[in-house]
Amino acid sequence: MYKRILVATDGSELSSKAVQSAIALAALSGAALVALKVVPRYPRAYMEGSLPVDTQNIKKIEAQWAASAQAEVDAVRAEASAQGVSAKAVVAKSDLVAEALIAAAKKHKCDLIVMASHGRKGIKRLLLGSETQHVLTHSHIPVLVLR
Repeated sequence: MYKRILVATDGSELSSKAVQSAIALAALSGAALVALKVVPRYPRAYMEGSLPVDTQNIKKIEAQWAASAQAEVDAVRAEASAQGVSAKAVVAKSDLVAEALIAAAKKHKCDLIVMASHGRKGIKRLLLGSETQHVLTHSHIPVLVLR
């Protein structure tokens, strides 16, 4: 059925449910798992909504975000391994979450993307956007969306 499944996590309770479903599906189909967390870059310009911060502090903040993300995907990998699923932990740095997710799926030759949708509506969706919607409309491989 599937050979390699990419599961996106953002650390939320909802994405944890998607991770559990992806691990179960990988176990059922004998697929490998690629756990992905996309980490944004620190805003560097005042117009991006940040306060001026020196370069050293920016590097420190980005390193903390990357370390935290690595711990999250390592936990997914360990959980998958405990259930007999071969897994890889990947952290991508990008401000374009959906694009990074699609690119990672392509790079790791995944044949399914599993992700959660927070189901935002109205003004929240307009202001926060929908990464899930972007992946659904731009991915060339199947996407399983969980809520």
